[in-house]
Amino acid sequence: MIDQQRPGTISITGISFEQMLEQVRYEGAYATRARAEQAVRAVLAAFGRQLTGDERVELAARLPYEAAVTFTSQVPATEPLTGWAFVKELASRTGGSLATTRWDTGTVLRIVAQLAGEELLSRILAQLPGGYALLFGRAELTTCIPSRSAVGP
Repeated sequence: MIDQQRPGTISITGISFEQMLEQVRYEGAYATRARAEQAVRAVLAAFGRQLTGDERVELAARLPYEAAVTFTSQVPATEPLTGWAFVKELASRTGGSLATTRWDTGTVLRIVAQLAGEELLSRILAQLPGGYALLFGRAELTTCIPSRSAVGP
């Protein structure tokens, strides 16, 4: 197991914080590394308020040290937000537009999804209210319940 107690260490997924920022910068088409870091820190801090339990601990272990500190420094909310409410709340906290905040959120959480892996990401999405799958770059599948008129008499 990799030591996550010191800055500069690499997560169990083998990526440093600098590499994570470069990935976010590239994927999000941010002009500067500082802008990518701003997005990473804002999204991870907000997401840290939404996730609890073993999934929170496991995800933190897969993030680079600096990202894990930002993510775990937040006390989880008593009531998790839907994906859309998460974006709206983050926009109000950061002063960004809804479109920019949605872009930032999707960019950062897609990289987080890669670090988490399929199995952990599936458990994370099962724990959260609807609307997060799209933020992680996954399709949001819902069950279709036929209306009474479609079923017949």
